[in-house]
Amino acid sequence: MPVLTAPEKNVIPTFSLQQNSERGNTMIDVREAIGQCGEFKLDPAFLQPHRKDYYLFVLVKNGANRHWIDFVPYTVKPDTFYFTVPQQVHLKEHSGPTEGIMASFTDEFLQLEDNRILKQLPIIQNPAAAHEIALSQADVAFVEDTMRKMLVEFNTDGTWRNQMLTSWLRVLVIYLSRLYGEQYNETCVTLNYCLLKSFQALIAEHYATQHDVAAYAEKLNLTPGHLTDVIKQQSGKTAITHIHERLIVEAKRRLLHTELSVKQIADDLGFEDAAYFNRFFKRITDTTPMGFRTQIREMYS
Repeated sequence: MPVLTAPEKNVIPTFSLQQNSERGNTMIDVREAIGQCGEFKLDPAFLQPHRKDYYLFVLVKNGANRHWIDFVPYTVKPDTFYFTVPQQVHLKEHSGPTEGIMASFTDEFLQLEDNRILKQLPIIQNPAAAHEIALSQADVAFVEDTMRKMLVEFNTDGTWRNQMLTSWLRVLVIYLSRLYGEQYNETCVTLNYCLLKSFQALIAEHYATQHDVAAYAEKLNLTPGHLTDVIKQQSGKTAITHIHERLIVEAKRRLLHTELSVKQIADDLGFEDAAYFNRFFKRITDTTPMGFRTQIREMYS
């Protein structure tokens, strides 16, 4: 595995799939941890707050580790499926024995012509911002069998290897999306729903420079009024609320995981001055940025 450098104090590093892959793969990786001493091998840098630029799917057969995704702690449970999407902040409190199978893949992999349909499925879109799916024994058997087929295919160099991997991943993602829909009440995909996801993707790309609805409406070739109506109908929240919520998430990530000053965070997120950022943050969260930093670090520790 390539060597990862220790992150700087005021930077939340982003690790690529290639850095986390034992083979240096750039688009998809499948691996297994087996037995009571089994453990997914992680570089120590992964025990620090960090982002991943890829999707991570993990079937946990045994293990009871504790980790954080953004501001939510999760205690890993056996026979449970865990998943994350790119750019969320991860932190493992410790890396103990874990038995299971892990599949990782990048957005680049999903952009391949045969895989594009997967981008629209609920577990990839993850509108509920969920990270775990409870599995029945029948679900465990199906998911494990599918992931083991992926593992066998990944570790061989047979003809049409990538096509077989794609086929098994498609089966896995569709099956898990059904469970996701049952457990998180996911609605059917429509054109308006796709517009919501496009809007959210644009926010993820431009939140630090674009804070108003009109700028996003222009990028989507829509009027601000029409964009606002569709977003409210699809999500129950206004378009400006989505923008503000993303800014708050990014602010909270920096307040928790870095030593940046409030002024530096305000500058990073495109606010004209720290005083306005303070008022914005308090209006939405009912606490100041420094108040949040103190509270979340007390809980985190």
